[in-house]
Amino acid sequence: MKKILITGAAGRIGKAVRYGLRAYDFQLTSCDIIPLQDAQANERLLSFDIQDLEQVKKAMQGIDCVIHLAAIPTEDSWEHILPANIVGTYNIFEAARQAKVKRVIFASTNRVISFYRKEKIIGTEVPLRPDGLYGVSKIFGETLGRLYADKYGLSVACLRIGSFEEKPREPRHVYTWISPRDMVQLVYRCIVTPDYHYIVVYGLSANEGNLWQDNAAEIIGYHPVDKGEDFADAVKDQPDDPIARQFHGGKFCAHDFTGDSSKID
Repeated sequence: MKKILITGAAGRIGKAVRYGLRAYDFQLTSCDIIPLQDAQANERLLSFDIQDLEQVKKAMQGIDCVIHLAAIPTEDSWEHILPANIVGTYNIFEAARQAKVKRVIFASTNRVISFYRKEKIIGTEVPLRPDGLYGVSKIFGETLGRLYADKYGLSVACLRIGSFEEKPREPRHVYTWISPRDMVQLVYRCIVTPDYHYIVVYGLSANEGNLWQDNAAEIIGYHPVDKGEDFADAVKDQPDDPIARQFHGGKFCAHDFTGDSSKID
């Protein structure tokens, strides 16, 4: 796994991963719809739209592993989610298959399990309960990855990324946080670990209050070092919505909520 393609390299997570992976012996292809700057000696830069399958196919030539981060990164209209997160994700997997890429690392989200109550510890085998169309689009990506792993032999890792921030900014982040350096370590371990077929791993730092569990972290040797609890006092007094405090998805569940929360088990 030497030749690595990063999509969405201009985004918040994309920048962290791009700069972090420069420290390793990879040949990087960093791409985004936004033109990139500051290429390193072991890096080429591309600018294209992942909605354009032919451009994606060209970028895939000779690649060993794709880190697919490009997406509408939060809740949006269906008109925006569909081309970027659905069509674009299909193009990545299909182009990877055609180019005989070995592995795809797909940026999913914790928001695929938002509507579980906070007192429940959640694994990777539970039925999915997204909080909006963004979460639905990431369920599509995870399921597409399963198809391409089983039917076409791609090695696929789906990262259910928690709250990616420099440091926690609200009470929920104390248990959902992933720091930039832990994010880089997680992606690195997904690249270099040999011989996995399809895994789902929660992207979390070493928060003592983590409510999401998987066995994939041990499979890939991911051992985070940062802890959300170190910032708990700084965020403890922030106000919290009554709907948000009930569910794993927090404020994302509360946004535009018009249902009856008492009927949600």
